[in-house]
Amino acid sequence: MIEPSSHAIAAILLTVTMFYGFISGKVRVEIISLLTISAIALGLYTFPLPGQAPTDGLKLAFEGFGHHALITICALMILGRGLVTTGALEPAARLLIQIWKFNRQAGLFVTLVLAMGMSMVVNDTPVLVLLLPVMSAIAASGGMPASKTLIPVNSAVLIGGMATTIGTSTNLLVVSLASDMGMAPISVFHFTPIVLMAAAIALPFIWLIMPRLLPDNSVEAGHAPRRFIATLRLGGWSAERHLTIEKLRQILPGDVEIRSSIRDNRVSVEATHDDLEEAMRALGATAAPTWLMDRLKSGYSKTGEDLTVVELAITRDSGLVGKVVTDANLAERYNVALLGVHGARHSWHAQRYPTQLDPFTIKFGEGDIILATGAMPDLQNLARTENLLILEGAKELPRTTKAPLATAIMASAVIPASLGIVPIAISALAGAILMFVTGCVRFDRIGRALSANVVVLVAASIAIGRIVLDSGAAEWLSSLLALGLQILPPAGVLAAVMLFVTVLTNFASNTTAAAVGTPVAFSLAQKLGIPVEPLVLAVLFGCNLCYATPVAYQTNMLIMSAGDYKFGDYTKTGLPLVALMIITLSGLLVYQYGLY
Repeated sequence: MIEPSSHAIAAILLTVTMFYGFISGKVRVEIISLLTISAIALGLYTFPLPGQAPTDGLKLAFEGFGHHALITICALMILGRGLVTTGALEPAARLLIQIWKFNRQAGLFVTLVLAMGMSMVVNDTPVLVLLLPVMSAIAASGGMPASKTLIPVNSAVLIGGMATTIGTSTNLLVVSLASDMGMAPISVFHFTPIVLMAAAIALPFIWLIMPRLLPDNSVEAGHAPRRFIATLRLGGWSAERHLTIEKLRQILPGDVEIRSSIRDNRVSVEATHDDLEEAMRALGATAAPTWLMDRLKSGYSKTGEDLTVVELAITRDSGLVGKVVTDANLAERYNVALLGVHGARHSWHAQRYPTQLDPFTIKFGEGDIILATGAMPDLQNLARTENLLILEGAKELPRTTKAPLATAIMASAVIPASLGIVPIAISALAGAILMFVTGCVRFDRIGRALSANVVVLVAASIAIGRIVLDSGAAEWLSSLLALGLQILPPAGVLAAVMLFVTVLTNFASNTTAAAVGTPVAFSLAQKLGIPVEPLVLAVLFGCNLCYATPVAYQTNMLIMSAGDYKFGDYTKTGLPLVALMIITLSGLLVYQYGLY
């Protein structure tokens, strides 16, 4: 077996470090990605690869930002944003509500099938963004509890996104990397039949069994309602009465947890929405500054708009992620008052919200849910501008005259590419330009269409994939795998590769798993005499089997608070689905490519 070079060892160590950074969650994805790119650039400039100049290393490190895969991913993000903002997907949501009213089981089945279908041509996240408030509204109107439906719907979205090259950014990355290495180009629907057959086998489990494995986290079933951290402004009377923590506990409802001492007539508490309202009534307190509440009541008394309290979930591409609550300045920008915050990651709850901390000095995170009040038009403006999801009450998506136009543009981008008339990079880019020209997506909202962390992560993943391949790390790793896999039949090899990538993607970034797995699979295929394409597809499928942990994919985190899930809920439902999909997809790949 070949010995790894110093560059190969360095590439492997850098990849492991990058994975650890993603797993730990201590540093934001964008920062880790930029540090990885910087490490590759500086490392190869100082210690160039054999036969290369220092500037060649710089080109390798930064070429991901100009790679056609990244351009295509950005264009598809814009196309998906156009469908959402114009309300082109709204008829599907309304159809679901009508079917759920007729029959709950039929409603769930149609929801799963529709989720799979939409995510084949629209990125997974926009599809879930559309369905999440719909499912919350269905649960509120007497349908299945959200905790019984959101993980199954999310699983269906992820399976649908696996079915085409444009379903997820990861698919495009794998196909592009493999094409760069010499594999024949793959069309949009090239492997769709394989995934659809696997989906048909997985669908009964997702539809009938998975909801039974999930808890009923509804309040009606006795589950504790969502708790928010809030700051109560007690007013001047507290000082006059010499209010202490002991006296405060006697006044407050029993389930209200006091999280700080009284300072400047303010105290931090954790409570449900109802208990928070009761606490404010008992103390004559407010959860927002008094001047702000007076301004809201005064302003809305003139317009006739009532104050409404809503819960809003923070999505991954929201502009609020990473911002300190006070810096978000929601009052001045949107004329709404923030009442409380519910943390998404329960297992890290104590770290993100320590006891002696004013909740309005913490940072917003992906999946957090905020409790806000204001006029409904202002709250909808906040949700639309900051990419938030209104969970309490149905959110009416805007229906505009441009919805048919956005649908036509999406079709004109996908159909020519699926027929092989033009590359997807060209058709998607042309479609994105048309979205701008026709006004389906506004130029000043391009930051909402594109996800900065996805852009940087894809660029870093392309650089990692190149350095793993060019340094010889992929050849060395494939040699190690070949020693253990050479005794297995092709089906076992495919399953082992898919399992290897699945483990990586469930505990780190699926784009990084794709960047590492693709060159390794390419080299492994050559060593074992297996066609390259089925092994590359095994990597692609493995990158999409991210059901087993909440940190595996952004949509998993998005539903965590809305369904009030725990880590174990993902594992309990995700591991059987992962096993089922690996066995099914491996067998189908063997059959499709004649690897008997």
